[in-house]
Amino acid sequence: MKILLYSGAFLPTTGGVQANVSELARGLAGWQRVHPGAEAIEVTLVTRTCERMEEDEGQAFKIVRCPGFWKFIRLLREADIVHLAGPALMPLALALALRKRVILEHHGFQAACPNGLMFFEPTQAPCPGHFMAKSYSKCVECNKANDGLLKSLKSLALAHVRRRLAARATFNITPTDWLATILELPRMKTVYHGIPLGRATASDGASPETFGFQGRLVTTKGLGLLLAAAEDLQRTKYEFQLKVIGDGPEGEGLKSQATGLDGRVKFLGHVPDERMEEALSDVATMVMPSLGGEVFGLVAAENMLRGKLVIVSDIGALREVVGDTGLVFRAGDAEGLAACMRQVLENPSLAASKGSAARDRAMKVFSRDSMIQGHLALYRKALLR
Repeated sequence: MKILLYSGAFLPTTGGVQANVSELARGLAGWQRVHPGAEAIEVTLVTRTCERMEEDEGQAFKIVRCPGFWKFIRLLREADIVHLAGPALMPLALALALRKRVILEHHGFQAACPNGLMFFEPTQAPCPGHFMAKSYSKCVECNKANDGLLKSLKSLALAHVRRRLAARATFNITPTDWLATILELPRMKTVYHGIPLGRATASDGASPETFGFQGRLVTTKGLGLLLAAAEDLQRTKYEFQLKVIGDGPEGEGLKSQATGLDGRVKFLGHVPDERMEEALSDVATMVMPSLGGEVFGLVAAENMLRGKLVIVSDIGALREVVGDTGLVFRAGDAEGLAACMRQVLENPSLAASKGSAARDRAMKVFSRDSMIQGHLALYRKALLR
């Protein structure tokens, strides 16, 4: 079976999509070695990320960076399955034109939202689904402030094209059942993202008074909301610490917002994977206060595997990932988030008990083997169509 796996962005550029694509490629390429007797799988990963890594040559799969047009056409023709990480217009259109079996995996809302975030900029709140409700003037209003009228109209037009093409895919994969209810595309299947079970280990020295945040420092990730909740806790005399891992364009403004918290907030910036366990060793509870843009919640799943309690906003994907092992508050509600954090501070055993249940759930539901098996099952079905 020859699989062409396309991802517009790939390592060394970091991100959840890149991490998932890397794990999928490695798992597929090594499947026969781990499962003797299984069919041989040849994986070619194609990306628009041109920067190479030393590890490129040592992979069990082939990496083709920034191929020219005709080379890309040749690679498409040679593949039995074309797996696209997101509805990138040109690769999707070319694969369909060549009548290839296309597996389209959705890592965002691009097939149901012009900016792909499901976040309504004018109100700084989750979008109720204006594009799917055909309230196109709302979509233009949302994007006009940042992109201008012409670019906003263009993104709206392209969203229609992208959705029509996505509807022609052999299968559309979503990482949560919730995302499938938002996209409403034909032939949808849910395959949860997989995490290498050896990547994260439970830490014994975590403090119930230490909370963590991990993510890009942008509005949709909700760190400003978390800082507002922290201010609430400070006013009511609770003792706590907050570690912030990540960087982004709003970093300086968020650091300024945190100056009134008397040193309770520590900004660690970008932390490499090899140092993540150390950075989070004293954190008992991770907070994901996202306002929008979440389709799975890799940070939640990874920290569940670390045995940490995860507090999430009531976005469908995050609620689905944590199940009954986390605490949930209404998205955008700083008081509700503060109330969840108080539960942890007032009941020191809560983080440990919920964290243990979270680790069990992550190991059972989000294993890499389950992810690979789910994809292979769809590939085999696609080859029979």
